[in-house]
Amino acid sequence: MPMTIEPIGEVRCQIKQPIRQGWGNVVSELVLKPEFAETTEGLEGFSHIIVLFWMHKVYPHPSPWGKIHPRGRQDLPLVGLFATRSPIRPNPIGMATVKLLERQGNILKVIGLDAIDGTPILDIKPYLPENDYVATAKFPDWVRWGEGK
Repeated sequence: MPMTIEPIGEVRCQIKQPIRQGWGNVVSELVLKPEFAETTEGLEGFSHIIVLFWMHKVYPHPSPWGKIHPRGRQDLPLVGLFATRSPIRPNPIGMATVKLLERQGNILKVIGLDAIDGTPILDIKPYLPENDYVATAKFPDWVRWGEGK
């Protein structure tokens, strides 16, 4: 069954090329198509939103999918691709929970989004602690060694 995904807008920020770290203080504008302006009403009541985006500058990986070292670091264990946040994926879909700073019609100002200028936005959802927060979440020790943003 064919799938069709149409971007609802794009990211505007000062970061023009992918970077590995330093996203925490990046302020971005999510500029939605004008017809989506009404869809943002009510988001200002949320401190955080979840942004789904298409990592359009990630090029297809030539080798078969399998195991990788997270962040390309040989000192981290070799794990399956889906156990990492590597941008090199079968479908380059990015997801980030970010702080919503401001809403003005079809423009949302956020901080901490790890997406470069021009990145297509696929969807936006409010962060709901009862749905999205997992107090008992666990993760391998190597994640503490630099897997985060």
